[in-house]
Amino acid sequence: MTWTPEIQINIDCHDLDGMVAFYTAAFGYKPHGRAGEQYASILPESGSGNKIVFQKVPESKAVKNRVHLDFIVGDANVESEAARCESLGATRVERIEEHGGRWIVMLDPEGNEFCLCDC
Repeated sequence: MTWTPEIQINIDCHDLDGMVAFYTAAFGYKPHGRAGEQYASILPESGSGNKIVFQKVPESKAVKNRVHLDFIVGDANVESEAARCESLGATRVERIEEHGGRWIVMLDPEGNEFCLCDC
């Protein structure tokens, strides 16, 4: 390969506005664009990082995601970030401590898995 791909993350959902509101409030993103009632995208406020696109689909989430997002909280406390995400509509699934790291498995308001990690 002679080029480096830019990565865009797509998330299927029912409620475009709700998902944009959750991810912008939870992770420092800002609305970027919209294509009718089918797609909405967000970008990091900082200007660097991956674009997330929400795609409206008719079916509900049925099984565990095979791919999920890990948000590295850096110096922030994993527990306080999980509590903040819960206040925005996320659900805590479990806390894991392995190999010197800690993370909390969460579900966004539509049930998509993501993790808050300190490493």
